Amino acid sequence: MRYGYWMPVFGGWLRNVEDERMSIEWEYISRLARRSEDFGFGLTLVAELNLNDIKGVDAPSLDAWSTAAALASVTKSLELMVAVRPTFHLPALLAKQAANIDHISNGRVSLNVVSSWWAEEAKKYGVHFDEHDDRYARTSEWLDVVDSAWKKDHFSYSGKYYSVNDLVLQPKPVSKPRPTIYAGGESETAKNLIAEKCDAYVMHGDPPDRIAEKIRDMRDRRDKKNLPPMKFGVAGYSIVRETEVEAKKELARITDVHQNAAGYKNYEQWLANTQLERRVSLEDYSVSNRGLRSGLVGTPQQVADQVGEFEKAGADLLLLQFSPQLEEMERFSSEVIKPRTAHAARVE
Repeated sequence: MRYGYWMPVFGGWLRNVEDERMSIEWEYISRLARRSEDFGFGLTLVAELNLNDIKGVDAPSLDAWSTAAALASVTKSLELMVAVRPTFHLPALLAKQAANIDHISNGRVSLNVVSSWWAEEAKKYGVHFDEHDDRYARTSEWLDVVDSAWKKDHFSYSGKYYSVNDLVLQPKPVSKPRPTIYAGGESETAKNLIAEKCDAYVMHGDPPDRIAEKIRDMRDRRDKKNLPPMKFGVAGYSIVRETEVEAKKELARITDVHQNAAGYKNYEQWLANTQLERRVSLEDYSVSNRGLRSGLVGTPQQVADQVGEFEKAGADLLLLQFSPQLEEMERFSSEVIKPRTAHAARVE
């Protein structure tokens, strides 16, 4: 299992907790990235949103691509999975930018391709917003241009959304045959596109048995296209404590909507438009990316056992969230990652 984490470019993941003690500043982000390599984390996902969807649109958020370029120069082994939304980036220009950062990092850049979902953000930033299937049609063309730009020169392309003429991109990325392209999505349109044109499938939080079903489905789609195996990543929010009682106490704290009046108002509106059972919906609202559904809450042994279940399900990457990030990542490292690594070494 590889361990990755979401870089807290929004100041945290908890909608009910205003201050998670994560500064939305370069000093904190760079320190976290450098320390994470010591903790045994091999990847960080740098999300891309120009507005802050966790703490509110008036809260700050860091730009993904300039942050990634800076992180490339201060880290040594960390894979930088940078989110990119085709509606916000012309493909040939993004391919050039990513290739350059790939050289700065010596081959440590990968893409997390996201078909934009936030219409309000697009409107505020003056970007055209496509409907769902149109977004994926655009993404499909976007991927074609990026892939070809990375692999050959004097390339021309003419599609509905994008066109390039006699494109030359040098230097090519260090990563061969190309930087890894991750993507996630649960619609049929999304899954078909990802199976055909991406290298890895990333999923929101869910229990291992549900993840196993999703992995089997994507493997079947991939096999039908006679393409090589994919990688599979799962999001999760983790709470590790000495006792189960302590873990549940922290879970109760972060899912208490009453501590944030604005958050509670948003929660009531959200709940009115969903058919989820109340306890599940409360947890889904409280932590982004359905992180609590992964069940990584409990004692070190309970969490380690759950990680093992994800391995059995076929996942090879956990994309974790913590709060506060630095302190909880260090705890997870010492009580879950290092014991599991040591045990695996003894078994071998």
